[in-house]
Amino acid sequence: MLGNGHFWGYYPGKWWSWLWIRILLLPVKVEGRENLDPKQSYVFVANHQGAFDIFLIYGFLGRNFKWMMKKGIGKIPLIGTACKYAHHIFVDKSGPSKIRATYDQARSILKEGMSLVVFAEGARTFTGHMGVFRRGAFMLADDLQLPVVPLTINGSFDVKPRMKDKYWIFWHPLKLTIHKPIAPIGKGPENVKNQMDKSYAAVMSAISPEYQGFVENPDQ
Repeated sequence: MLGNGHFWGYYPGKWWSWLWIRILLLPVKVEGRENLDPKQSYVFVANHQGAFDIFLIYGFLGRNFKWMMKKGIGKIPLIGTACKYAHHIFVDKSGPSKIRATYDQARSILKEGMSLVVFAEGARTFTGHMGVFRRGAFMLADDLQLPVVPLTINGSFDVKPRMKDKYWIFWHPLKLTIHKPIAPIGKGPENVKNQMDKSYAAVMSAISPEYQGFVENPDQ
């Protein structure tokens, strides 16, 4: 509210995430930054292993970006207001006009190298394995004709498993793999399916062996 939302919506989160990762002595490895063009906007799609995914992406992706998040987050006191003024994108699926307004907002924000990050499963895993990918991020990428960059997160589930009886943080290395961009091959359902299928395969290919394979997520 007091300044540039593109600055305050990214850098404090980046510094905060980097600091906590270092305080907890969690080793981080990042592969694939050379795959990115600093002047190009992207839609980044990642698997969602746990709470530390946010620390890893904010602190170590190395790109200013906006989150694509559920509309309900905007109703959370303080957090919702902060996300609004940081220009993060709330997805409203209540009707065609609302969906179009979401795309129009994204189009106005994702320019001059600004990018978007989406957890394509829409929910955190209970087992460390991947669920299905939802189409929303890929439909947005198709509408805006942007390349999709798959991100594979490893280690976050081991640091903070999503289990009701687990309140501790465990030491475990973290790894972020930035895959090569998947360019549009046109516009429409074929392009959406192509980017979604290739993204899923890329993310799955770099997941640790013990979490390979699909496991149904009841939250999806």
